[in-house]
Amino acid sequence: MKKRCAWVKLTSPEYVKYHDEEWGVPVHDDQKLFEFLILEGAQAGLSWETVLKRREGYRRAFAGFDPQKVACFSLQKLERLLEDEGIIRNKLKIFGARTNARTFLKTQDEFGCFDKYVWRFVEGKPKINRWKNFSELPSRSPESDALSKDLKSRGFTFVGSTICYAFMQAVGLVNDHLSNCYLCKR
Repeated sequence: MKKRCAWVKLTSPEYVKYHDEEWGVPVHDDQKLFEFLILEGAQAGLSWETVLKRREGYRRAFAGFDPQKVACFSLQKLERLLEDEGIIRNKLKIFGARTNARTFLKTQDEFGCFDKYVWRFVEGKPKINRWKNFSELPSRSPESDALSKDLKSRGFTFVGSTICYAFMQAVGLVNDHLSNCYLCKR
């Protein structure tokens, strides 16, 4: 049996698949980066398992995480999403997704792509940590503090340092697979 990071719930196929195939893998696709930005913001105050179980609902509700489409969501569309049981029905998070889409597009325009913008915070290559115990994993870092501050200054919402650190882990800016995890050497 493969040894995985301690946080993985082996009883949850979504968790195992996410850990094995996505977490810590460098992402350079802007639409995928936007997806994780929205999902990590949605997770604030909740478990990641809650978000993973609703991921397909989010894809459907948020136009496959196409930031151009989400940026154009009308007030009526956002209000209808508050009734959508396939997503987390938090008004601030739902309306924040449209705000973030608009700001994401402005950031893309400024840097050519969001990928170039976000990878600057780790000097273009993943920061690989070698934690031995789950309790060692930080909830933030100097890099996530800097990313959070910059995102907020641009107008993004739900981008505190803890959310940014989780985002950085999700998209491979940071690789926090524990040293005894079979994916640690990735």
